[in-house]
Amino acid sequence: MIWKLLLALTTSTAHVLAIGTPLGFGSSTVGGGSATAATPASAAQLLSWLADSTPRTIVISTTYDFTNYYGSTSGKICKPWTCSPNPQFAIDQNNWCANYQPSAATGTDSWYKSGTGYSYLLKVASNKTLLGKGSSAGIKGIGLLIQNADNVIIQNINISDINAKFVWGGDASERLPVTIVGSTHVWIDHCTIKNVGRQFIVTGYNPAKAITISNNIFDGRATYSATCNGKHYWVALFTGSADTITFAQNYIYQTSGRGPHIGGTSGYTQYVHVVNNYFVSVSGHALDSEVGAVTLAEGNYFNTVTTPSMAGTAGNEYFIQTSSDLSACQSALGRTCQANTLLSSGSVSRLNSAVLTALKAQSAVTRYSPMSASAAASYVQANAGVGKIN
Repeated sequence: MIWKLLLALTTSTAHVLAIGTPLGFGSSTVGGGSATAATPASAAQLLSWLADSTPRTIVISTTYDFTNYYGSTSGKICKPWTCSPNPQFAIDQNNWCANYQPSAATGTDSWYKSGTGYSYLLKVASNKTLLGKGSSAGIKGIGLLIQNADNVIIQNINISDINAKFVWGGDASERLPVTIVGSTHVWIDHCTIKNVGRQFIVTGYNPAKAITISNNIFDGRATYSATCNGKHYWVALFTGSADTITFAQNYIYQTSGRGPHIGGTSGYTQYVHVVNNYFVSVSGHALDSEVGAVTLAEGNYFNTVTTPSMAGTAGNEYFIQTSSDLSACQSALGRTCQANTLLSSGSVSRLNSAVLTALKAQSAVTRYSPMSASAAASYVQANAGVGKIN
């Protein structure tokens, strides 16, 4: 088993630790280290502790509801999607509707401020561990901003219900459940994210380095969606100028696109290892490697995925399927590689050997020991999300 799940708990909260250690790029992440654990007495104290300069281990066992913490506002919206039923709407932030959807119908609506903009997010400073106890720990109505920080662990947390009806401002302005910008050594593990407006996780444009995103559930079931099919389109967006990310052992289901989208800016490079994830019931595309992407996809299980990886995009991707693919990978990386499995899914033709050449120098990839795709599917279904490590 990749992870030996141990809970270091005694009768004293002071001895609570994060469970396991991250694999891949974020392997040296320690978060708050040995800081004495404590539980905030209120939402305001949680906000304060996350943002201060003190190394902390913060333990929560309930859901902190920030939905109406900053109140609500109203304004112009537009309707970029004409499908039915229940298309998402776009908030006209930064004149977005006029610039990008000038032909869309417009109107007015109201939304909660907590789900929009940097100023309303829970800012997470360096040397922080945020741990959830049990299966009910979480934050609601607001996201986390990890900006210019080093050493952050977010584990066993529910993040949900963030203005799910709306998108706004374009990708660079979307600040939703987890935003990692200009930060290093970040581990997002065993979280469950659902019912949000746009990206579940986004890295922004400044580099996000030494990042591991593992054992999470990305629950795409949605009332409002961009494609009106009850499935969330915006899963993850990795666009930093020098990202290094391990995306491993996650459960991505009932989505329709960007799971993840990697790259998109000329001159930027993202090294992303997509390994041992379980994708199921994805009506659009899973992987999308655009310009700048250096993506190795191995040991993933695609179950009823219309397009496991987008064809015709400009990024570099090595998607392992055949024995020949495996042989080339193993020769280049000097360790056992694993093929992806496609069940009731579309075909893939993404095999750029430049990925293997580039990743030879990345020990986070060459030292990784992936499971087979079938083992990963079983493991992820049994272990991903909140409440599985207590």
